[in-house]
Amino acid sequence: MSLGFEQAGFDVVAAVEIDPIHAAAHAFNFPNTTVIARSVQDLSGQEIRKLAKLGDRKVDVVFGGAPCQGFSMIGKRALDDPRNALVRDFVRIVRELDASYFVFENVKGITVGRHRAFLEELIAEFIDAGYAVENRWKVLNAAHYGVPQNRERLILMGAKKGLPLPRYPEATTRPAGSKTSKLPEGPSCKDALGDLPDAEKFERLMTTDSVATSSWSTPSEYATEMRCRTSDSWHYGYVRCWEPNVLTSSARTEHTEISRRRFSNTVPGEVEPISRFFRLPPDGVSNTLRAGTDAARGAFTSPRPIHYKHDRCVTVREMARLHGFPDWFRLHETKWHGARQVGNAVPPPLARAVASSLIAAMGIEAQRPENSVKLGDPMLVSLSMKDASALFGKTFTPQRRDQKSGARKRKQSEIEEANTLARISHG
Repeated sequence: MSLGFEQAGFDVVAAVEIDPIHAAAHAFNFPNTTVIARSVQDLSGQEIRKLAKLGDRKVDVVFGGAPCQGFSMIGKRALDDPRNALVRDFVRIVRELDASYFVFENVKGITVGRHRAFLEELIAEFIDAGYAVENRWKVLNAAHYGVPQNRERLILMGAKKGLPLPRYPEATTRPAGSKTSKLPEGPSCKDALGDLPDAEKFERLMTTDSVATSSWSTPSEYATEMRCRTSDSWHYGYVRCWEPNVLTSSARTEHTEISRRRFSNTVPGEVEPISRFFRLPPDGVSNTLRAGTDAARGAFTSPRPIHYKHDRCVTVREMARLHGFPDWFRLHETKWHGARQVGNAVPPPLARAVASSLIAAMGIEAQRPENSVKLGDPMLVSLSMKDASALFGKTFTPQRRDQKSGARKRKQSEIEEANTLARISHG
């Protein structure tokens, strides 16, 4: 969401993220943003102002997505469930920062069944805090905003009473391969991935996630924007200083020959019956990319789809392309953390469309910034959890062991080797 809001014309001045690995990745991509690697439960609006050196400056918008996990029995408020405390803290931070607007993002599931009562409670909470809320909330699909992925998310918007409410952005594209409307067809999986070099052609990507190469194919219009080949590709965001010929976030995955045969026999657009992996359709869109679980919940990796052309799972960079992240945007170099960062994110083009509706409601005209931004230290996207915790002054708690300890040891070895290579290459 940070990238989409920046591209719409906002300056993202502060970000709160409890996971130090993710906080470090945010710090790399947004070096001018104050990253607060703490739980929002431990923060006040005044502390955020102090840490971000905001002083008495007006806060235009607070945006984010707090997890909603607990739903109480009939007769009790879902918002009172301790597992939903972060949602109440989101409302509190909006109020304490006296933000003019807010955008709350969450999964489509909280709009149906017993979850619907939770959403109504949340709207009432915002109203009590002094905000008008668009009661005709919408679930927006990223595929309707130029993203080659079917991804639906609830977007709840509100404004301080007395300010004009933003309107939900109109769809600009129909999903590739769909005939459901007369809107222009959005980008396909082939449009998103067709120009990228095949990671399996580079032995280096067995031990690290990046390699310099000249073997790029002719990009589609969508891929041209992802590679930032035109000034319009940056929208109203800051131009980043980066190396466009370096393929990043592309660590390879080792598949058995049996798996590759199964992948090869899977028709694009269908699910491989054993692994249940979806094979991308070249002329259609991706299924919803998911994050998997964190270490506290077993550290399970969510399945990455099978490439439409190659008999392998997509890389993290290819996931990023399917999500609308430009190539300068770096994810953590390991496949597990990198895939989680993509799967947890709101696609930037969708966030940009929402943020642009706020710009319109505010009655201002976005301006392209004149200065460029140098990305952060590349080590920020290669840190171990222990080192990332130390960077932000957090106490490191080792991951719990489970039946996958052998695989985890191999993964840690891969991380340590990649870290060593990164230190060598970046001095």
